[in-house]
Amino acid sequence: MDTNRWRLEGRLALVTGASAGIGLAIARELAALGADLLLVARREDALQQACDELAERHPDQRFRAMAADVADDGDRQAILDWVEDHDEGLHILVNNAGGNVTKAAVDYTEDEWRAIFETNLFSAFELSRYARPLLARHAASAIVNVGSVSGITHVRSGVVYGMTKAALHQMTRNLACEWAEDGIRVNAVAPWYIRTRRTSGPLADPDYYEEVIERTPMRRVGEPEEVAAAVAFLCLPASSYVTGECIAVDGGFLRYGF
Repeated sequence: MDTNRWRLEGRLALVTGASAGIGLAIARELAALGADLLLVARREDALQQACDELAERHPDQRFRAMAADVADDGDRQAILDWVEDHDEGLHILVNNAGGNVTKAAVDYTEDEWRAIFETNLFSAFELSRYARPLLARHAASAIVNVGSVSGITHVRSGVVYGMTKAALHQMTRNLACEWAEDGIRVNAVAPWYIRTRRTSGPLADPDYYEEVIERTPMRRVGEPEEVAAAVAFLCLPASSYVTGECIAVDGGFLRYGF
């Protein structure tokens, strides 16, 4: 068996939202598989802490960090300028950064819903477009978008969040077809409830937590590392014939019947 199919040595990966939660778990997973990493997030101290942690665990690999807001187009362009400065091209882009405000549809202000679209959808679209020439330098490269089960079925995270994630999944399918000739695979993952700082509030309510568990066949909440493992698989040479897919990481939530 060619074990290199299950490794990422010599590959450079850019991960957004990499300072905590799912993004940090993805960075750790890709690093453990041998990748060099460029980490992006808004919180500079947490980002540098993540970078230092990875460098200590993997002293033979390179880890660099840039504090930036992917919701801002000026920052998005600066991120890709920074990547280009390394003059290596790019092998992997993980569009993980996201955010939400949960409200009834009629209660969102225009600024609120537009901000969610910028963070969850437009950032992934623009970063993917900006990164395309760098990804196309290599015979095989990968984009993985972190979507959500909210983009597939109704959950209580609000209509705007669901809209952005549904569009992100469709963007994944379209870019997979359009960019296959460039050697760029494009896939997505769709998590259900994952134990992170962002979900700690809702899951702290015992009644709500019980409802979540009742709708999850595996009877538990997921861990960031479980999403990271699915993302990593989609980045590996071993998944070289997989593109345009959206893999649910949901403990069976989407398959639940009555």
